[in-house]
Amino acid sequence: MEKAVIISDISKNYKDVNALDKISLEINKGELFGFIGPDGAGKTTLFRILVTLLLPDEGRAIVEGFDVVKQYKKIRRISGYMPGRFSLYQDLSVEENLRFFASIFKTTIEENYDMIKDIYVQIEPFKDRLAGKLSGGMKQKLALSCALVHKPKILFLDEPTTGVDAVSRKEFWEMLGGLKEKGITVLVSTPYMDEAGLCDRAALMQKGKVLDINTPENIIRQYPHPLTAISSDRMQQLITDLRAHRDVFSAFRFGEKVHCATASDTVDFADLQQYLESRGHEKIAIERIKPNIEDCFMALMKA
Repeated sequence: MEKAVIISDISKNYKDVNALDKISLEINKGELFGFIGPDGAGKTTLFRILVTLLLPDEGRAIVEGFDVVKQYKKIRRISGYMPGRFSLYQDLSVEENLRFFASIFKTTIEENYDMIKDIYVQIEPFKDRLAGKLSGGMKQKLALSCALVHKPKILFLDEPTTGVDAVSRKEFWEMLGGLKEKGITVLVSTPYMDEAGLCDRAALMQKGKVLDINTPENIIRQYPHPLTAISSDRMQQLITDLRAHRDVFSAFRFGEKVHCATASDTVDFADLQQYLESRGHEKIAIERIKPNIEDCFMALMKA
């Protein structure tokens, strides 16, 4: 399969911080690829290298056949980039922002309207409103339109849904699916583990390293432990007590439950119940559950 991005042993350091540690991966053309991880994982640093705003200390990266160091001008012409923070001109209107970004690439809104129309129709009623006066969801749609107005081959979106409401997040990912259908390669970073399931493949990142790269289904399928959801009347103490149990591999709070991974192949509910009762817990509920991406991420961190 033809590759849109090839990353080979990319490293980047900021004084004593190792932001990227020999990252290597490949992304297929037309793929919706996610970089999933918390703040400090290295997602933004990697994106800034791929869009030629930052030089790597070591390694090499190729974007659509062009070297990010030697051929940076060519990459900038065929890439769309939406940084994490809203970076458009807040004292310009919606339409003025779009026309300005189109002019940078020597094109017009009208010439490439087919690329942005599905998104732009949602913000066109507010085309005369200043960008700084838009809601969070509308700002993201404007920023995405500006990143697409020159018909890029590849799109880099750095945490595009951070800080927007759940409905806007859902709409945004639906728009990304539409862009993928148009043949655009989409790279998106996010701290939201549930968004990994919306990608064709995802790279789970932590502290400058890639923990795993796979389809969301395969990441979950490879989860190595029996998993239970447990609750009691003493939730804070529950985590401590579970982690002290001889057969417990990990225990993490998920809302009103604790997800408990056991080291043995089977879960002895009666043993767990008796153990927790001996520690003073009451109203104990234990049920077997399937892992999610966040459970997998936690397991990889402990591996």
